[in-house]
Amino acid sequence: MEERKVALKMIVDGKEKDITFEELALSNNLAQEALVRVLIDKKVFQPKDLLDMMETVKKERYRQLDEK
Repeated sequence: MEERKVALKMIVDGKEKDITFEELALSNNLAQEALVRVLIDKKVFQPKDLLDMMETVKKERYRQLDEK
């Protein structure tokens, strides 16, 4: 059986619970999707605005190897 890689420990109802990196990533993903849906529903921005900004951030953070 594969060893669980613990990202953090939480105390819930007085009991210690290990949170794995996979569980943490899933939780973050769900929270981010929910937040985006609320902001779009409230017309804070349009889906295209988000996609455009994601492309901008991708270009800023993840430069191609030939750009170095």
